[in-house]
Amino acid sequence: MMMMTFFKDKKIFVTGHTGFKGAWLCKMLINAGAKVTGYSLNPPTTPSLFEISKIEKQMHSVIGDIRDLENLEKVFNAAQPEIVLHLAAQTLVRDSYTNPHYTYETNVMGTVNILECVRNNNYVKSMINITTDKVYQNNEWVWGYRENDPLDGYDPYSNSKSCSEIVTHSYKKSFFLDRNIAISTARAGNVLGGGDFAKDRIIPDCIRATENEDDIIVRNPHSTRPYQHVLEPLYVYLMIVQKQYEDIKYADYYNVGPDESDCITTGRLVDLFCSKWQAATGKKQAWINKYDGGPHEANFLKLDCSKLKSVFDWKPKWDVETTIEKTVEWAKVYFDGGNIAFIMDKQIDEFLGGTK
Repeated sequence: MMMMTFFKDKKIFVTGHTGFKGAWLCKMLINAGAKVTGYSLNPPTTPSLFEISKIEKQMHSVIGDIRDLENLEKVFNAAQPEIVLHLAAQTLVRDSYTNPHYTYETNVMGTVNILECVRNNNYVKSMINITTDKVYQNNEWVWGYRENDPLDGYDPYSNSKSCSEIVTHSYKKSFFLDRNIAISTARAGNVLGGGDFAKDRIIPDCIRATENEDDIIVRNPHSTRPYQHVLEPLYVYLMIVQKQYEDIKYADYYNVGPDESDCITTGRLVDLFCSKWQAATGKKQAWINKYDGGPHEANFLKLDCSKLKSVFDWKPKWDVETTIEKTVEWAKVYFDGGNIAFIMDKQIDEFLGGTK
């Protein structure tokens, strides 16, 4: 595993830090001794992982809109970061159908704005833009998409992330190649883990159902997705920004996903959750199929991560079964009123194998 000591005392700018992935990312960086500045809207859910873990006390947290270039530049210039991780986004497919204008404005112009901040300053050496596995033109193929496949997401969320990728490619070629500023994008699959309270996501829906002693409602049990623990892609993001910081040849576009065996149907995922929940708590949990004929979403989606594995000699650490076990472990601590920061630190340390 990568030595996290690289990040000690590094000035790092994280957009979207109050979200689920952002909170876990900041916890990893704080534990490594980084000087973290976060820029984001208020947490998108109540409760939120960012608030209950009390991460704000250990970093410089700024509440701001990524669409507000003037304010973003002010905060960015004050932080003078060496490394930038851009996570801020409107991330829900169904919400993108309801409010496409906001989705495009946030996901496309938000990317333009953070790239403008990087372009107009001389201290950034390494940046990564986090997009999604949904950026590809989805043909419902049984094989995984590769980085050179066409980008053309169907729904407004997926398409706006395709646009974000293309914007990043243009800025990289137009402004950064001759300045030795390393820019990458990472296209990650569905992430699971403790502290995700978002709506319209299957494991948060499972956890809410157990809390309310209800059956789990599954809208599309036959859709296949690449599922991975949230720490998997976060580790990869940090690996990429470190490697390209040290050598710009690593700056590129990467798929980040699990092994093929962990690309499973939603129904199988919920079966795993029910089994692990019963093993941990002694309580049975059931789910029911209630396909609601909602807006278009891909039924089959899988990534080919051969490039990432080859370039960095990387492989996933936690399979989907371990991922569900860790999520259930976190949920039990939460329901019992336990120490959220402690369980996050414990799982981060387990994932890193004790490597700081």
